[in-house]
Amino acid sequence: MRVVIAEDSAILRAGLVELLNLRGHEVVAAVADGDSLCAAVREHRPDVSIVDIRMPPTHTDEGLRASIALRAELPGCAILLFSQYVETQYATELLADRAGGVGYLLKDRVAEVSDFLDALRRVAEGETVLDPEVVSQLFTATRKTDALAGLTPREREVLGLMAEGRSNSAIAAALFLSAGSVEKYVSSIFGKLALPQSEGDNRRVLAVLRYLES
Repeated sequence: MRVVIAEDSAILRAGLVELLNLRGHEVVAAVADGDSLCAAVREHRPDVSIVDIRMPPTHTDEGLRASIALRAELPGCAILLFSQYVETQYATELLADRAGGVGYLLKDRVAEVSDFLDALRRVAEGETVLDPEVVSQLFTATRKTDALAGLTPREREVLGLMAEGRSNSAIAAALFLSAGSVEKYVSSIFGKLALPQSEGDNRRVLAVLRYLES
Protein backbone atom coordinates (compact mmCIF):
# COMPACT_ATOMS: atom_id res chain seq x y z
CA MET A 1 0.00 0.00 0.00
CA ARG A 2 0.96 3.63 -0.52
CA VAL A 3 0.61 5.39 2.82
CA VAL A 4 0.67 8.95 4.17
CA ILE A 5 1.48 9.35 7.88
CA ALA A 6 0.45 12.43 9.89
CA GLU A 7 1.94 12.25 13.38
CA ASP A 8 3.55 15.08 15.34
CA SER A 9 5.71 12.81 17.51
CA ALA A 10 8.96 12.49 15.57
CA ILE A 11 9.86 9.17 17.21
CA LEU A 12 6.49 7.56 16.57
CA ARG A 13 6.38 8.94 13.04
CA ALA A 14 9.80 7.46 12.26
CA GLY A 15 8.78 4.17 13.85
CA LEU A 16 5.66 3.92 11.68
CA VAL A 17 7.68 4.70 8.57
CA GLU A 18 10.20 1.96 9.37
CA LEU A 19 7.49 -0.56 10.29
CA LEU A 20 5.55 -0.04 7.07
CA ASN A 21 8.64 -0.03 4.88
CA LEU A 22 9.83 -3.29 6.42
CA ARG A 23 6.44 -4.86 5.67
CA GLY A 24 6.67 -3.92 2.00
CA HIS A 25 4.52 -0.81 1.98
CA GLU A 26 5.53 2.59 0.61
CA VAL A 27 5.31 5.66 2.83
CA VAL A 28 4.91 8.46 0.30
CA ALA A 29 4.86 11.25 2.92
CA ALA A 30 5.32 11.59 6.68
CA VAL A 31 4.17 14.93 8.10
CA ALA A 32 3.51 16.55 11.46
CA ASP A 33 0.39 18.74 11.09
CA GLY A 34 -3.04 18.90 9.50
CA ASP A 35 -2.23 21.32 6.71
CA SER A 36 0.72 19.20 5.59
CA LEU A 37 -1.51 16.11 5.73
CA CYS A 38 -4.03 17.70 3.36
CA ALA A 39 -1.28 18.79 0.97
CA ALA A 40 0.34 15.33 1.00
CA VAL A 41 -2.93 13.48 0.34
CA ARG A 42 -3.84 15.83 -2.50
CA GLU A 43 -0.41 15.33 -4.07
CA HIS A 44 0.09 11.61 -3.60
CA ARG A 45 -3.46 10.17 -3.46
CA PRO A 46 -2.37 7.34 -1.11
CA ASP A 47 -4.26 4.10 -0.55
CA VAL A 48 -4.67 5.06 3.10
CA SER A 49 -3.52 7.71 5.58
CA ILE A 50 -2.61 7.17 9.23
CA VAL A 51 -3.62 10.28 11.16
CA ASP A 52 -3.04 11.39 14.74
CA ILE A 53 -5.86 13.54 16.10
CA ARG A 54 -4.00 16.07 18.23
CA MET A 55 -1.38 17.92 16.20
CA PRO A 56 -0.01 21.48 15.95
CA PRO A 57 -0.79 24.26 16.38
CA THR A 58 -3.37 23.73 19.17
CA HIS A 59 -2.94 19.98 19.76
CA THR A 60 -6.70 19.45 20.07
CA ASP A 61 -8.42 18.03 16.99
CA GLU A 62 -6.44 19.23 13.96
CA GLY A 63 -5.93 15.76 12.53
CA LEU A 64 -9.58 14.85 12.82
CA ARG A 65 -10.82 18.07 11.24
CA ALA A 66 -8.28 17.71 8.42
CA SER A 67 -9.54 14.17 7.84
CA ILE A 68 -13.14 15.36 7.60
CA ALA A 69 -12.12 18.04 5.11
CA LEU A 70 -10.20 15.51 3.00
CA ARG A 71 -13.13 13.07 2.96
CA ALA A 72 -15.43 15.86 1.80
CA GLU A 73 -12.99 16.94 -0.92
CA LEU A 74 -11.88 13.44 -1.98
CA PRO A 75 -14.76 10.97 -1.46
CA GLY A 76 -13.49 7.55 -0.53
CA CYS A 77 -10.19 8.90 0.83
CA ALA A 78 -9.21 6.17 3.32
CA ILE A 79 -8.31 7.40 6.80
CA LEU A 80 -7.15 5.47 9.87
CA LEU A 81 -7.20 7.66 12.97
CA PHE A 82 -4.49 6.50 15.37
CA SER A 83 -4.62 8.37 18.64
CA GLN A 84 -4.38 8.17 22.42
CA TYR A 85 -7.72 9.92 22.75
CA VAL A 86 -11.36 9.45 21.81
CA GLU A 87 -12.71 12.67 20.34
CA THR A 88 -16.48 12.33 20.16
CA GLN A 89 -17.39 15.79 18.84
CA TYR A 90 -16.14 15.25 15.28
CA ALA A 91 -15.61 11.51 15.16
CA THR A 92 -19.25 10.75 14.38
CA GLU A 93 -19.15 13.28 11.55
CA LEU A 94 -16.17 11.51 10.05
CA LEU A 95 -17.88 8.13 10.35
CA ALA A 96 -21.23 9.30 9.02
CA ASP A 97 -20.48 9.95 5.34
CA ARG A 98 -21.31 6.30 4.50
CA ALA A 99 -18.34 5.94 2.17
CA GLY A 100 -16.42 3.41 4.27
CA GLY A 101 -12.64 3.34 4.33
CA VAL A 102 -12.34 4.81 7.80
CA GLY A 103 -10.94 3.52 11.08
CA TYR A 104 -10.24 4.69 14.62
CA LEU A 105 -7.70 2.85 16.80
CA LEU A 106 -6.28 3.82 20.17
CA LYS A 107 -2.50 3.66 20.38
CA ASP A 108 -2.36 2.16 23.86
CA ARG A 109 -4.81 -0.63 22.98
CA VAL A 110 -3.07 -2.08 19.92
CA ALA A 111 -1.52 -5.23 21.35
CA GLU A 112 -0.06 -6.74 18.16
CA VAL A 113 1.59 -5.19 15.11
CA SER A 114 -0.30 -7.68 12.96
CA ASP A 115 -3.61 -6.32 14.30
CA PHE A 116 -2.62 -2.79 13.35
CA LEU A 117 -1.52 -3.81 9.87
CA ASP A 118 -4.70 -5.82 9.35
CA ALA A 119 -6.82 -2.81 10.36
CA LEU A 120 -4.84 -0.60 7.99
CA ARG A 121 -5.42 -3.03 5.12
CA ARG A 122 -9.13 -3.28 5.86
CA VAL A 123 -9.53 0.51 5.92
CA ALA A 124 -7.64 0.80 2.62
CA GLU A 125 -10.06 -1.76 1.16
CA GLY A 126 -13.06 0.35 2.17
CA GLU A 127 -14.06 -1.20 5.49
CA THR A 128 -14.86 0.58 8.75
CA VAL A 129 -12.67 -0.50 11.69
CA LEU A 130 -13.27 0.82 15.21
CA ASP A 131 -11.62 0.08 18.51
CA PRO A 132 -14.22 -1.27 20.99
CA GLU A 133 -13.36 1.55 23.41
CA VAL A 134 -14.07 4.10 20.69
CA VAL A 135 -17.45 2.48 20.06
CA SER A 136 -18.20 2.50 23.79
CA GLN A 137 -17.34 6.16 24.28
CA LEU A 138 -19.22 7.28 21.18
CA PHE A 139 -22.25 5.39 22.40
CA THR A 140 -21.95 6.82 25.93
CA ALA A 141 -21.69 10.34 24.54
CA THR A 142 -24.92 9.95 22.57
CA ARG A 143 -26.99 7.42 24.50
CA LYS A 144 -29.44 10.02 25.86
CA THR A 145 -31.29 10.04 22.54
CA ASP A 146 -34.00 7.50 21.81
CA ALA A 147 -33.29 6.54 18.19
CA LEU A 148 -32.27 3.05 19.33
CA ALA A 149 -34.78 2.80 22.15
CA GLY A 150 -36.62 -0.04 20.43
CA LEU A 151 -33.63 -2.38 20.51
CA THR A 152 -33.27 -5.00 23.22
CA PRO A 153 -30.05 -5.10 25.29
CA ARG A 154 -28.88 -8.14 23.29
CA GLU A 155 -29.61 -6.36 19.98
CA ARG A 156 -27.58 -3.40 21.21
CA GLU A 157 -24.70 -5.77 21.97
CA VAL A 158 -24.90 -7.24 18.48
CA LEU A 159 -25.07 -3.79 16.88
CA GLY A 160 -22.11 -2.63 18.96
CA LEU A 161 -20.03 -5.55 17.68
CA MET A 162 -21.19 -4.79 14.13
CA ALA A 163 -19.86 -1.26 14.68
CA GLU A 164 -16.47 -2.77 15.51
CA GLY A 165 -16.48 -4.34 12.05
CA ARG A 166 -17.09 -7.93 13.20
CA SER A 167 -18.72 -10.52 10.96
CA ASN A 168 -21.75 -12.55 12.05
CA SER A 169 -19.50 -15.52 12.86
CA ALA A 170 -17.22 -13.34 14.99
CA ILE A 171 -20.24 -11.87 16.80
CA ALA A 172 -21.53 -15.39 17.46
CA ALA A 173 -18.19 -16.38 18.97
CA ALA A 174 -17.97 -13.26 21.12
CA LEU A 175 -21.48 -13.63 22.53
CA PHE A 176 -21.53 -17.45 22.65
CA LEU A 177 -24.48 -17.59 20.26
CA SER A 178 -25.25 -19.76 17.27
CA ALA A 179 -24.84 -18.30 13.79
CA GLY A 180 -28.58 -18.61 13.28
CA SER A 181 -29.32 -16.60 16.42
CA VAL A 182 -27.01 -13.80 15.29
CA GLU A 183 -28.71 -13.71 11.90
CA LYS A 184 -32.07 -13.34 13.63
CA TYR A 185 -30.78 -10.52 15.81
CA VAL A 186 -29.29 -8.73 12.80
CA SER A 187 -32.54 -9.08 10.85
CA SER A 188 -34.48 -7.73 13.82
CA ILE A 189 -32.12 -4.77 14.09
CA PHE A 190 -32.61 -3.96 10.42
CA GLY A 191 -36.35 -4.10 10.87
CA LYS A 192 -36.45 -1.93 13.99
CA LEU A 193 -34.17 0.65 12.37
CA ALA A 194 -36.40 0.71 9.27
CA LEU A 195 -33.64 -0.42 6.93
CA PRO A 196 -35.37 -2.41 4.17
CA GLN A 197 -33.25 -4.46 1.82
CA SER A 198 -32.17 -2.59 -1.30
CA GLU A 199 -29.57 -2.94 -4.01
CA GLY A 200 -28.08 0.51 -3.50
CA ASP A 201 -27.30 0.51 0.23
CA ASN A 202 -25.39 -1.83 2.50
CA ARG A 203 -27.80 -2.26 5.42
CA ARG A 204 -25.02 -3.35 7.75
CA VAL A 205 -23.14 -0.08 7.18
CA LEU A 206 -26.33 1.96 7.50
CA ALA A 207 -27.22 0.23 10.77
CA VAL A 208 -23.79 1.03 12.20
CA LEU A 209 -24.11 4.64 11.10
CA ARG A 210 -27.54 4.87 12.71
CA TYR A 211 -25.95 3.51 15.88
CA LEU A 212 -23.19 6.12 15.83
CA GLU A 213 -25.41 9.01 14.77
CA SER A 214 -28.19 8.32 17.26
